Amino acid sequence: MRVLVTGAGRGLGLGFVQHYLRAGATVWAAHRGDPGGLAALERKRLHLLRWDVSRDDGPKGVLPPAIDLLINNAGIYGPPKAQQALATVTPQAMLDVFNVDCVGPLRVVQALHARLAPGGVVANISSKMGSSTDNRSGGTYAYRAAKAALLVVSRSMAVDLAAREVHVLSLHPGWVATDMTGGRGLIDVQTSVAGMADVLRRAREYESGAFVAFDGSLVPY
Repeated sequence: MRVLVTGAGRGLGLGFVQHYLRAGATVWAAHRGDPGGLAALERKRLHLLRWDVSRDDGPKGVLPPAIDLLINNAGIYGPPKAQQALATVTPQAMLDVFNVDCVGPLRVVQALHARLAPGGVVANISSKMGSSTDNRSGGTYAYRAAKAALLVVSRSMAVDLAAREVHVLSLHPGWVATDMTGGRGLIDVQTSVAGMADVLRRAREYESGAFVAFDGSLVPY
């Protein structure tokens, strides 16, 4: 199995890399510049790529000839919550987060779509914070809007890649204790990744374009 993960140097991305290496897959791990935890991993089935998904210049490194599973994990939260309130969020913050969290996965798929293997899967890591149905607390404008837009992009990808038998899912990882959350969360990285990997193993049990949580439940949006 050939797996490519973006944002792979830490957090969920590093967790995905470790999970699929343990499962025997060959993994291409993309990081923006600092390989982080990737540097300590055995390199026998691990290939590192430099890829800043916020830019148009694409990856630096040798890409796989074909990809069975593409995990678009790279993302940012943006400014602290207090700076994403109605009175404080700026247009630039909105654009910066949107560029990474929504346009970034689109850039990646545009660059790699010809390498996606028939029967392959694209997983776009979104968040329940992108669900309008679930939004009862307001605020966090930049992050919510970017993750909501990613759900729409994922749905279009599902339609456009169907002819090549590529299945697309958006995933909600849960509230995970990572650097992005300041170490706060209800579950750890291993629990989240194991759950999402199980969903991806059963990807075709879900409609292409669906939004699925790490525990296998559908998320309304």
